[in-house]
Amino acid sequence: MPAKKATTEVKEVKDKKAPEQAEVKAVAEETVAVESKISKKLDKGRVYVKASYNNTLISITDEKGNLIAWSSAGSLGFAGPKKATPFAASKIIAALAEKVKKSGPLNVSVFVSGVGGGRDSAIRSLANQGFNILSIKDVTPIPHNGPKPPKVRRV
Repeated sequence: MPAKKATTEVKEVKDKKAPEQAEVKAVAEETVAVESKISKKLDKGRVYVKASYNNTLISITDEKGNLIAWSSAGSLGFAGPKKATPFAASKIIAALAEKVKKSGPLNVSVFVSGVGGGRDSAIRSLANQGFNILSIKDVTPIPHNGPKPPKVRRV
């Protein structure tokens, strides 16, 4: 019987701590809510489009390069070769426009990297979603006679 009394006392102590923890959580949630309401309205920003053969990644940043929102074809539920299609790129832009429509930048500079199918579609979708495109720059890395290619395989 004495063991049961000890466990009930421990439960009472835990119950006494629970309201304090709930108060701390409530205060933390209030500060997060206040911070999210104070978010600034951005005028200019950058859109980075990485279109590879396997996926399309798009991120929106402010002028300094701080990330505001991002999305990819894989995160929207596209699988396999469908991730690198122009349709997937247009859906990614639609999802990002929904994320940043209140505080996001309207005037954007676009930086496109890669050789995938979503390159052109992403830029067209940006214009259709109401973004004002200031400039488009292709930043795809191109080798300038880099390392020597491997020898031809002999079988």
